[in-house]
Amino acid sequence: GWCPLSPAGAQTTQLLVEPPWTPAVLWDRVTLTCQGSGTAGATTWYKDGQRWGQNRRDHFTVTESGTYTCDRPGSGLSPAVRVLNDQLVLQVPALTLLEGDTVTLRCRA
Repeated sequence: GWCPLSPAGAQTTQLLVEPPWTPAVLWDRVTLTCQGSGTAGATTWYKDGQRWGQNRRDHFTVTESGTYTCDRPGSGLSPAVRVLNDQLVLQVPALTLLEGDTVTLRCRA
């Protein structure tokens, strides 16, 4: 049978980060990909809460630090992804973690 992903039965927009660690860091050459229902090529990107650039594609390589979200018609606004330019960062896998999960931390410089 069909199983809805939210109470309203609508898909939600996801923002995937590659490499899959959070917070992401610029010196990793980070790629963000917006996934959701709706028309391909109709992605709206936001940086630090403001509509950002003219990029309508569903993925791009980040060149500026900031907090990014994306919007897809039909599935809404994604959760935010932070991209830092820090020289020392503690990272966790970019996954949904639950209490009791074993997790690998990375301290990187």
